[in-house]
This record gives sequence, structure tokens and C-alpha cells, in this order.
Amino acid sequence: MDLFEQFPETFIVAEGDGEIMGYIMCRVETGLPSFRSFDIPKRGHIISIGVLPQYRNRGVGRALVQKALQAMTKYKAKECYLEVRVSNLPAINLYEKLGFKVTKIAKSYYADGENAYMMTRPLPLEVLS
Repeated sequence: MDLFEQFPETFIVAEGDGEIMGYIMCRVETGLPSFRSFDIPKRGHIISIGVLPQYRNRGVGRALVQKALQAMTKYKAKECYLEVRVSNLPAINLYEKLGFKVTKIAKSYYADGENAYMMTRPLPLEVLS
């Protein structure tokens, strides 16, 4: 609940015809200041996203991510990152279409031992279409 209170605009639920279709949950993190400036960089982190099976491949996930990225810019985030299972090809394809790039592999990230890709993209959103 604490994250929701800190970053309420990054907790989004997709609804249609009175039904919940999916959700996204994010936070904004503050990093260490860079040596080039005294600004403290902020990064958005997509913690969790889910779309019910019957609403997949209909643009719901894309809309949720885009809305979350827009919200992160309100909190002055300069980039966004997420972790995704290396086997989750539909999600990886979506994130790549939205401008994310694989920047790291986290070995045995998930409880079952599967690796995760860390994917990152800069903000703001001018590149999105």
C-alpha cells in the first residue's frame, strides 16, 4: 500500500464493459547523482503487469505500459526498466515495440530458477507510436 500512496498515478487498472481486463503496478526510484550534474536521476520501475487471457492481443497491455510511462514522467523519471522472463516472448516483443532494449540478464532471477531480461527505455515518450 505504501507504493500506491507514493506513486498513485503509476497504479493503473484497465476496465472495459464493467470488467477488469488488466493492471500495471510501478514505482519511481531515486538513484545516485551523476558526476556530470547534481541532479538525482529518477527511474521508473514496472514491478508487475497482468492482462487476463481473454483480453490479450487486444492492445490492453500496450495501453497500460504507455499510460504508466506517461505517469512516470510526471514524477520526473528519466528512464524506465522492468524484468521479464526470458521465455515470455509475447511480453518481450511488446516491450521492444514500446522502445525497451535488453540491457542485462539476471541469472536465476525467478524462484523456479529462470533467468530474466532487464529491459530499459529512456523517457519521455516522444518515440512511442
